[in-house]
Amino acid sequence: MNPKKLRIAIDGPASAGKSTVAKIVAKDLGYVYCDTGAMYRALTYYALQNGVTPEDEAGLVELLKKMKLRFDPSTAIQKVFINNEEVTEAIRQPDVTNNVSAVSAHGEVRKQLVKYQQLIAADGGIVMDGRDIGTAVLPDAEVKIFMVASVSERAERRFKENTEKGIMTPLETIEKEIAERDYKDSTRAVSPLIQAEDAFLVDTTSLSIDGVVAKIKEIIAKQQ
Repeated sequence: MNPKKLRIAIDGPASAGKSTVAKIVAKDLGYVYCDTGAMYRALTYYALQNGVTPEDEAGLVELLKKMKLRFDPSTAIQKVFINNEEVTEAIRQPDVTNNVSAVSAHGEVRKQLVKYQQLIAADGGIVMDGRDIGTAVLPDAEVKIFMVASVSERAERRFKENTEKGIMTPLETIEKEIAERDYKDSTRAVSPLIQAEDAFLVDTTSLSIDGVVAKIKEIIAKQQ
């Protein structure tokens, strides 16, 4: 692998700004961007559409065998397709958001998706974001970032995003949901949300998107 083509892992809790920042960093570096969260969201959406409960691990694994996932990064917003059906907006709806933690907690589900993610990252030149990239998916990634922000700040961001999409969920409800998801993600038995020992901590609470991108690119430059 070309040493200049790094594997960059960006982890952190819900609405810490991982995807937004990862997309910009990938574009600026000419790297591939991989949104692992969208993979779990896609499976969650597909399960809800097919009457498979988030607790049914065997059923979810069977669905994975039938689910052909495709990303189209050619537009400003990366489009997501399941079996050629575009689900970009559908996988961001509250019903998916509130069930994705339960789906992603299953060991066999993670095992299957991690294999796919590792295959995508094998040649380097990739920015991958999620919950366990630096600890489980790419434990030997050349650059690891762990992004955090206060619950209230993340709730404000999610509220703004939802409002722009016409999703009118009260701010108090979003704040409660984010806190609950933090707990679920950090206490699950399989690949919990934790900072890798060799990851750089970036607190985005008081930083603009440009500020976060600049800070991460500074970290990356030191590793090249």
